[in-house]
Amino acid sequence: MTAQLPAPTLLHHMTYVDGVMNASMRFFLQPDDLKQPFRRKTYPNCVVHGWLPLGTERVDPNKPEDLKESFNLTSLNPDIKWSTSVGFRETQAVFFQRCKELSLRILKVIAHSLDVDPDIFLSAHRHIENDENLTTMRSLYYPPVKRELAKEGQLRCGQHSDYGSITLLFQQSQGLQVRGRSGEFILVPCIPGAVLLNIADMMQRWTSDRFVSAVHRVLLPSADDSSPRQSLVFFLMPDDDAVISCLDGSNKYPPVRAGDYFAERFSYLYVNDDLPCRIGSQ
Repeated sequence: MTAQLPAPTLLHHMTYVDGVMNASMRFFLQPDDLKQPFRRKTYPNCVVHGWLPLGTERVDPNKPEDLKESFNLTSLNPDIKWSTSVGFRETQAVFFQRCKELSLRILKVIAHSLDVDPDIFLSAHRHIENDENLTTMRSLYYPPVKRELAKEGQLRCGQHSDYGSITLLFQQSQGLQVRGRSGEFILVPCIPGAVLLNIADMMQRWTSDRFVSAVHRVLLPSADDSSPRQSLVFFLMPDDDAVISCLDGSNKYPPVRAGDYFAERFSYLYVNDDLPCRIGSQ
């Protein structure tokens, strides 16, 4: 399930979103050796946090690696080292907080629609921005692509669903497709000032399929399009120790500890990874 929401005053002005993207672009356009100190796994308390070079991820295990570069902000622990790229730390941290506020408001709306106590959701998201929760704000950079050099079946981002509760997406150009109930992929329009809301896997389990996780992908650009693509994504995740059970009392999905579920999903994600991704498991 996916929906376009008008960005509220809380997140609006699109000029602020543009500012975050501009600061992210300055970071990405640096030589790789300047980004290397901030690579994923350089913060040992959370192996998801940090920069991921081009070709590091493969979200569709049946396809080649994705043609994207990213930076994951998963923790605001003061021990984390930050790039000195102009405006990067400031815009990332502030935007993380604003997305957090909006996401928690959306959880309350979802609870109201289901006629359940909002604390069922809110109590499972108490440790956002700390090391006990994998909620992530991701800055994404898709560099220009020469289609003739791409591998067979390769995309900017392969077909997948998100792992957590809900996802907020901010995009400046088209390329994203979402799979509808008929099985066909639909191009998502790029609407200035809108936030795209995706339902993710944990919410589908929680609601016994009343809310369905959105399968999506990012296509290669057309042959005559040499422009890069940028987006900002906020993945709201339950706390690692939260146990997700069907709200209706059914056993459609067995109870699962969120950290264990994420560890399994992340184990298939990284290409040529030399460190197992153990999340929330001691």
